[in-house]
Formats: sequence, C-alpha cells, structure tokens
Amino acid sequence: MKRILLIFLISAVSFSCKDENREIPEVTGEDVMEGETAATEEPAEIEVNPISHATAVINWGETVIYVDPVGGAEAFSAMERPDMVLITDIHGDHLSAETLGALNLQNIPVIAPQAVKDELPDSLATKITVMNNGEMRDQNGISIEAIPMYNLRDEAKQFHPKGRGNGYVLENDGQRLYIAGDTEDIPEMRNLQDIDIALVPMNLPYTMPVDAAADAVIEFAPDKVYPYHFRGQDGKADVERFKQLVNEGDQEVEVVMANWYPEDSDQ
Repeated sequence: MKRILLIFLISAVSFSCKDENREIPEVTGEDVMEGETAATEEPAEIEVNPISHATAVINWGETVIYVDPVGGAEAFSAMERPDMVLITDIHGDHLSAETLGALNLQNIPVIAPQAVKDELPDSLATKITVMNNGEMRDQNGISIEAIPMYNLRDEAKQFHPKGRGNGYVLENDGQRLYIAGDTEDIPEMRNLQDIDIALVPMNLPYTMPVDAAADAVIEFAPDKVYPYHFRGQDGKADVERFKQLVNEGDQEVEVVMANWYPEDSDQ
C-alpha cells in the first residue's frame, strides 16, 4: 500500500513540473475581435449607376467615379461629388468640355488619353492626367490600367483607330471592373481574366454587333456584364438577344439590364 502511494505521489509531482514549464499563449479580447474582423471583412460593393448611353457613376465603396460625364451638371445632381473622373474618347457622347467645366472638379483627378487632352481648352486641359494604352497608375486606392479600344471591321476603322482611346480595367481588393469604351471584340478584350463586372458596348456602325459582343463576353466570362452604349444610327441594339446569346453560351454570366436611356419611355 505504501509503495502504491509513493508511485502516485511521484507521478503527481512529475505532472505538476511539466505543467509549470509549459508556455500558454495569452489570448485577449482584442485578439479575438481582430480575428473575427479579418474573417468576416468583405470587399467593398461596386454599384453601377447609369446616367445615359455611355455615361455612368460608379460607387466603389466610399469612392465615387464618373465615367465619360456628359449631359451637363444637372445630369449628376442626384449623385455625390466624384473622387475621380475617367474619360475614354474624344467623341461627344464621351467628352463634353461644357459638362467638365460645370462639375466643379477642383482638385479632382481627371484621367484620359492624350487625344482627349488635345481637344480641351487650356483651362480644362491642365486638369487632365494623361494615361495611354498600356499604362497603369494607382488612384484613390484603385489600380487603373488603360487598355486599347478600337474597331476591327474595315468599314468602321475610321471611327476608333487603335491607340487613340482607352478602355479601363480597375482593380481593388481582388475585384476587377472593365469599362470597354467604344470598341469591338478585340483580342485585348477577349484575353481579359478574372473580371467581376464588365460594361460592354454594342451599337452599329460605331462599335460592334450584338453577336460579336456576346461571343467576346462568353470568352472572357465576367461574373456580371452590363450591355451599355447600345443606341446606334438605326436605333437601339437588341440587348435581349445579347442576353439570350450570352446565357446560351455561359449560364454563369449574369447579364444586367440597366436603364441606360431614361429619357425614352420604352427603356
């Protein structure tokens, strides 16, 4: 009996010594909260707000981006003041010196290709930050890449020559937004990867037909695509047909039918 008791006491002392030497990490309430925040934090929401045709306001979390602002300051009266402005090309449905002058863009970066700057009066040209095809910059925490936009069909090449205008790919926190500008289904579009939201035009004769736009979207497979800039010489493109073609080719792509022509009662 004494021998058994002695073995028990030796085992208890040995266990106690091991326990005293063991390092136990301290866990605080702050550590728990930080872990929970890291686990639950989600990327900022991207909202596409159509103004008209090719003009939009993008709300990316706390950042407000005006895309091709035309239509006068009154067209943006319900919108917050921009943190940056993106302009794609020189044509009047993308570039309006009158609108830019009326929008109170003091200290607001206006990003555009050189051709746009060349079209503006000196009072506005000095506000332009030039980006041309292939260039990248960070603005307001968002990475911006200027990519080509141009026509492929022989009968349309005079409208948008390669190198003059910009499409844009914006990226932040793992999310990527593509603004195509006036373009056809060019290789630079088809080769895009990991696009969350795309704005793709389809109006003739200036950009591309519906079937070409749908085929390109199926190839680069964005999570969401907005048909925009779809009024041409003979009226509006058949965006319902575009949606049908896209979803026949890839049911995973969400086609968002937004109101790009609020002035028209049928749209």
